[in-house]
Amino acid sequence: MINIAVFVSGRGSNFLALLKNIEKGVLKNCQISVVFSNNPNAKGLEYAENAGIKTIVIPSKNRQDRENYDKEIINALAPYNIDLICLAGYMRIVTSELVQAYKNKIINIHPALLPSFPGLHAQKQALDYGVKVAGCTVHFVDEGMDTGAVILQKTVPVYDNDTEESLSARILEQEHIAYSEAVALYAEGLLKIEGRKVITMDKSK
Repeated sequence: MINIAVFVSGRGSNFLALLKNIEKGVLKNCQISVVFSNNPNAKGLEYAENAGIKTIVIPSKNRQDRENYDKEIINALAPYNIDLICLAGYMRIVTSELVQAYKNKIINIHPALLPSFPGLHAQKQALDYGVKVAGCTVHFVDEGMDTGAVILQKTVPVYDNDTEESLSARILEQEHIAYSEAVALYAEGLLKIEGRKVITMDKSK
């Protein structure tokens, strides 16, 4: 059984999608053991509590000591024997403290086709640039901003009349699919990192 910690800062829609797929049996041999948030008012915490999932809150407001903050997270997670951390709308860049403590065990989903449009407001960046195809990326987390090795990507068309809201909604639908697919591959031990590449191994072998 893969013990998962989900990190949220807001609404937690990707957390809910993962939870739903675990409950439906789409994601096998996985359980969300704890939901962590840096924001005491994150809606995702309420969803977790309603589902009977443990929560951890360490407020990050006015915290400048990023390394010490992540050390507190590591200590708080220790009792849960976490195998995988899923960042799901977690709005802090993790430091090397957390990355090294959970090396190749932290994944994130980003609403753009990385390496294009990292950081905030990726959908608006894509529209402003005038791209014809957008999408989302699930990637391993390293010390950079959205720079880790790519696990998988999903694409959506960009229409001439798209707004940031309409494009974001269409990408979000694919995020909910992509994240569960990536977690399933991880849980089945089918992901192998070779430099910047993530190799998906043949399940039949």
